[in-house]
Amino acid sequence: MIDLELDGKVAVVTGASRGLGRAIALALVEQGVRVLAVSRSIEELNKLRESAPDRMEVRQCDMHDETSVARLPQTAVSLFGRLDIVVNNAGIAPAGLFLDQPENLWRDVMAVNVMAPVVLSRAAGRILVPQGSGKIINIASTSGIRGKPHLTAYSASKGALLRFTEALAAEWAASGVQVNAIAPGAFVTDAQRAVLSSSTMLERRLRKIPSRRMGEDWEIGPLVCYLASPKSNFVTGATFVIDGGECNKL
Repeated sequence: MIDLELDGKVAVVTGASRGLGRAIALALVEQGVRVLAVSRSIEELNKLRESAPDRMEVRQCDMHDETSVARLPQTAVSLFGRLDIVVNNAGIAPAGLFLDQPENLWRDVMAVNVMAPVVLSRAAGRILVPQGSGKIINIASTSGIRGKPHLTAYSASKGALLRFTEALAAEWAASGVQVNAIAPGAFVTDAQRAVLSSSTMLERRLRKIPSRRMGEDWEIGPLVCYLASPKSNFVTGATFVIDGGECNKL
């Protein structure tokens, strides 16, 4: 068994109340990480905390509120004494025809999917860069690699997040801080509720995935833990696709 050397580390995970964010928070806790789990839904966060009350604290935070987002790293330090890892997972993906989506919707998507990670990463960097170590893990999407119809704003935002990942990784590499991204495809989460509720839509969706299935939320956890670990210190500026082969059509 490989020791990922994560015991005692401290992480901030956004969008942690459900789906991939919840799975990520739980995976980190299992490796001994103390987690500040963040989301808009305090009820769901409190339920999550019950699974690991000794290693998890929760905070309600709207990702639109840049002032609140910027406070999260210092909150983690106040609660746990240090900060090592930030997982920018919170995101929104409103679907619709491009011609029908107003500019305000685009501003909303960019605020949550791009500016919140930028603000949180900057605030965290003021701690991580001086200490000479740390991990930023941005949860993007395969839509950021290959834009998808009816998801133009989401695709654009996740593409921007990937370029941000690469640029920041290059800037902070010499400081001992690694910045990487994960691009998930279709997973069995609330985001796929409409597809999962229709056998016809599900069959059509699975035909696009060479593995012929969607990912399970727990399958993202080991990858996040590796990227959060000192074992990945030579890995930075990379995007890890986890989509059952859909992007590359193996």
